[in-house]
Amino acid sequence: MKKIFFLLTLCVMGLTAHAQSDSTVIKFGYLSYDSVMFAMPEYAEMQTNMAQLREQYAAEQKRVEDDFNKKYEDFLDGQASFPKTILQKRQSELQELLDKNIAFKKESTKLLDDAEAQMIAAMRTSIDVIVSTIAQERGYAFVLNSDKQAVTFINPAMGEELTEVVKQLLNEK
Repeated sequence: MKKIFFLLTLCVMGLTAHAQSDSTVIKFGYLSYDSVMFAMPEYAEMQTNMAQLREQYAAEQKRVEDDFNKKYEDFLDGQASFPKTILQKRQSELQELLDKNIAFKKESTKLLDDAEAQMIAAMRTSIDVIVSTIAQERGYAFVLNSDKQAVTFINPAMGEELTEVVKQLLNEK
């Protein structure tokens, strides 16, 4: 991240020096990427879809957990009367069930994360296309993302705030 910022700084300094010598003005845009994404209808749809998926996985995990607890209680109730081989068999069944439950929980977390990442990637692609189009139409040298304190200061006289323009264009498509 520091290398990218350093390279961007060098690029801006070089472009600024070149522009000053040619008396050309460097134009750029900036926007809050998160603000644009959160305003997209697709984002609200993604939140709803993810909530439904989480509920489904939570219900399945609860069902599996209840099943395990019932079998464990049955094991505890009968363990004093079980012959050694049945006791060992039941213990191994319980251990196998526990291992499967843990694996399911890990897999469901991964699947939820992957599904969310795919939906966000599609939204980001839409934003990138519109930002690129605006930047080329307006002759910007670059467009900055002002989120997460990535940019400490932007002189509004030298750059143009694009958040609302991008939101509007996304809503029109």
